[in-house]
Amino acid sequence: MGTGMQGSLFDAAADPSAAQIVRLAPAALQWQALAERLPPGLRLGVSTWSYPGWEGLVWDGLYDANVLSRHGLQAYGRHPLMRTVSVDRTFWRPLTAQQYAQMAAQVPEDFRFLVKCPNLVTDALLRGEDGLGQTDNPGFLSTTLALQHFVQPVLDGMGSKLGVLLFQLSPLPQQLLLQSGVLLAQLAQLLQVVRTAVQERQLPESPIVALEVRDPQLLTPALARVLRAGGATYCLGLHGKMPPIEAQLPLLRALWPGPLVCRWSLNRRFGPFGYRAAQEQHAPFNEILSPDPHTRAVLARTIAGITGAGQPVFVTISNDAEGCAPRSIALLAQAVVAAQTKQPG
Repeated sequence: MGTGMQGSLFDAAADPSAAQIVRLAPAALQWQALAERLPPGLRLGVSTWSYPGWEGLVWDGLYDANVLSRHGLQAYGRHPLMRTVSVDRTFWRPLTAQQYAQMAAQVPEDFRFLVKCPNLVTDALLRGEDGLGQTDNPGFLSTTLALQHFVQPVLDGMGSKLGVLLFQLSPLPQQLLLQSGVLLAQLAQLLQVVRTAVQERQLPESPIVALEVRDPQLLTPALARVLRAGGATYCLGLHGKMPPIEAQLPLLRALWPGPLVCRWSLNRRFGPFGYRAAQEQHAPFNEILSPDPHTRAVLARTIAGITGAGQPVFVTISNDAEGCAPRSIALLAQAVVAAQTKQPG
């Protein structure tokens, strides 16, 4: 059987051990020349990698999603444009240091992970079976839980391959938004504890600590002060619950100079609750079906400016942004190269 079908669903059924081998699609190598023109401080990647629809784009054949989840990182990490990935499943369930180490072992030395903090720390409300917040979460922004279930295991497991510690606050109840001073005080304490834990590791390259929010009311100078004092940055969250990218950039400017972390999660045309609709329209996630050239262009100019000043940049993109994350990344990379040529100096 040809190399292109090695490890396919057919092979896995005949020989389960064949499913352990996932290879990079040969067509992915066409992006090597483009990757070499990107600024060295830029890391692009996807948000979750286990999509069979990327056959021919990232994977050399049709693999089961479970196989890709367990074994796809080795191939993904060889893609010329993919120098990071967002590990999203940690939001729903903490992982162990051993699980993080298994991920890190699959990628090159220069690869860096963006990892989300479990929602047992970042959800203000405990979720019911329907996934909706119901009662107050006593562990919200707990420094003890953050260290025990996130910071320490991921540092132990990934070490220098950890690029970003991401704290994504879920939409907050109105009462808590009205008490923003209390919220910011809790957040400040958490960031200081995380900063100390990271510094104690004395890694050659310290991971970035970033905060993503889902409530526009929090984009204030007060939040910028808390982030700066805690040695953290703001993560651009591009989706329907937040304003367009232009309206979020002032908070980044208030933190300048500093790195950029951006997660392009959902095309705004689907609205604040449009993830299911986006999934249904975009499956199997192998084509650009919801192009957003405006967001892509603004993001590219922002990346060119920040990397041009010598600051690191992490950008991850979901299939829900335009329909196919690998194709979105290629288009964004091309836009970044074009924007670089227009930078002064």
